[in-house]
Amino acid sequence: MRILLSNDDGYFSRGIAALAGALAPLGQLTVVAPDAERSGASNSLTLDRPLVVRRAQNGFYYVNGTPTDCVHMAVTGFLDEPPDIVVSGINHGANMGDDTIYSGTVAAATEGYLLGIPSIAVSLVSGQGNHFETAAQVAAALVTRIQGAPFREPTLLNVNVPDVPYEQIRGMLITRLGRRHKAEPVIRSRNPRGEPIYWVGAAGPAADAGEGTDFDAVNRGWVSLTPLQVDLTHYQQLDVLKDWLGS
Repeated sequence: MRILLSNDDGYFSRGIAALAGALAPLGQLTVVAPDAERSGASNSLTLDRPLVVRRAQNGFYYVNGTPTDCVHMAVTGFLDEPPDIVVSGINHGANMGDDTIYSGTVAAATEGYLLGIPSIAVSLVSGQGNHFETAAQVAAALVTRIQGAPFREPTLLNVNVPDVPYEQIRGMLITRLGRRHKAEPVIRSRNPRGEPIYWVGAAGPAADAGEGTDFDAVNRGWVSLTPLQVDLTHYQQLDVLKDWLGS
């Protein structure tokens, strides 16, 4: 199995090192990741300048671009053969609910999915990042399962792992995305010249975190496994819009 590994925390991050170590025994592993942290990059592509690929001493490739750039470039020409699976992570922090819209980790996996490749985004739900090896073991278990029982069509899985020792994980639950409250207000400050500057506020607390959501599963010690799709059409409003135009 050919495995392409990427992330949004950069090629030097603890998460990608742990993930590479866990997945290397499972196949032919290639790491193509951003040269710097690109959290919140979402699905952005770099179209205004060329991209440069360099190789680190540990064999990881790094790119002066976004997570989506890394996967797109790797699949569409940088690699001699396309990967059989794309794995993105391990993100340091949750990617649940509305987080998935902004997440560079999820975006890297999404790009693989859009290019017809089964893809997994893996995140460690923690501010401290104590147990990346737990999320790495979970990812390895999922890749092994896909090897033995491949999906019949490309699938995009969003995986969130509690930051606890592996033996404390209760198992995996299939979940839906929850929802957050709106983000906290921007943080206002001034730069050394006295000009006003603004920092984007933190994500809001969970609003929809009931049974069946990713928030609930992780809070109760389970790995959250959410299948995602990329279809923004609001089907329930098609007839509403037709009536509106005809009014």
